[in-house]
Amino acid sequence: MAVADDRKRRRGQPAAVWLALAITALAVIVVAGTELTSSGASTVGTLANNPDLDPGTSLSSQAPGFTLTDQFGKPLSLRSFRGKVVILAFNDSECTTICPLTTTAMVDAKTMLGPAASHIELLGIDANPTATAIADVRAYSEAHGMVRQWHFVTGSLAQLKRVWKAYKIEVAIEQGQIDHTPALFMIDPRGRLAKLYLTQQSYAAVPHLGQLLAQEASRLLPGHPRVRSHLSYTPISGVAPTARTVIPRSGGGTIALGPGKPHLYLFFATWDQEVTNLRKQLDALNGYEQEATGDGLPGLTAVDEASVEPSSRALPRFLQVLPHSLSYPVGIDGSGRVADGYGVQDEPWLVLVSAAGRVLWYYDVSTSGWVSRTALDRRQRRSRRCTPKPMRYSEASRRWPRGSVRCGAIR
Repeated sequence: MAVADDRKRRRGQPAAVWLALAITALAVIVVAGTELTSSGASTVGTLANNPDLDPGTSLSSQAPGFTLTDQFGKPLSLRSFRGKVVILAFNDSECTTICPLTTTAMVDAKTMLGPAASHIELLGIDANPTATAIADVRAYSEAHGMVRQWHFVTGSLAQLKRVWKAYKIEVAIEQGQIDHTPALFMIDPRGRLAKLYLTQQSYAAVPHLGQLLAQEASRLLPGHPRVRSHLSYTPISGVAPTARTVIPRSGGGTIALGPGKPHLYLFFATWDQEVTNLRKQLDALNGYEQEATGDGLPGLTAVDEASVEPSSRALPRFLQVLPHSLSYPVGIDGSGRVADGYGVQDEPWLVLVSAAGRVLWYYDVSTSGWVSRTALDRRQRRSRRCTPKPMRYSEASRRWPRGSVRCGAIR
């Protein structure tokens, strides 16, 4: 039984592309210097030296108005939220890269403000030019447990383009993938732009971005309500495959990660169901695990990226409705440090690691589709017959280089 290639054409946000788009946008809309929301020279210095957090850029102009339609089919205008602080993000309705990090941080920010959360409005604007239906923004909201937590608005392509232009958001289709400026705006109760943030590709930094947003929202609200979070902005290092670590196992117990034997990892989140038949594919991978056990191929471990799941109940509920019990373990990466250390930039994401903890290759399922089990088996066997040139992980950029190692890629 092969793992079927039933993919839906996916859109991602390659870091180099969206960073270039973000710089273009910033050149146009920044009207003031950076003003960090946290007080104290030590906090300012720590944020300045943290590549995974954008401390925010101060703005001072009226937020461009618009009227679009939310996930319930209800017309909404930005003006209708006067008197509240609005956290506004431009979000691809089918995104599996940066956007889930952004929306998780938005929800975290509101939670950190406790009772004052009633004065905060979370708002998303669709930034996908090919998925603009109400059903698209509702599907994203449902997958991420946000149907009642925010308004995710859309409209005709012409309407969306006008809003993108007004906020200087660059949207492009690159090799079938949607790339857009990962911008998140803070709008004060008077309807004026206060801050611009750019989400970085770091799972571990998501709650810290949420805290930054909560602190800025508090500054804009009367009485400056207390932020119920005291996270440090010190950079958080990822847990690389060369390091030994232990993570919880779904269903109880723990899973040890690190060097020792060659191993295949599949990183995923339950909301991948929005863009692919995740249940079917995880079930089909039982066949690979059974063959690997009897034929000396690297064992398989799935890792749920719990740092961006809608709740701790999402994974257990998902696993309960699978066609069959999984024959391979499922670990839970609650901190995001494992995903960062293994260079995960999209989901689902395959990583093959050598016995020494070197990444031999990675495979982006969301952009390339599920690989057949025959091709996966063949790739594993090839890795045993060659001496791979190790891929070097960049701590500065927190990512692996694009491309394949000397042993070749999955075909």
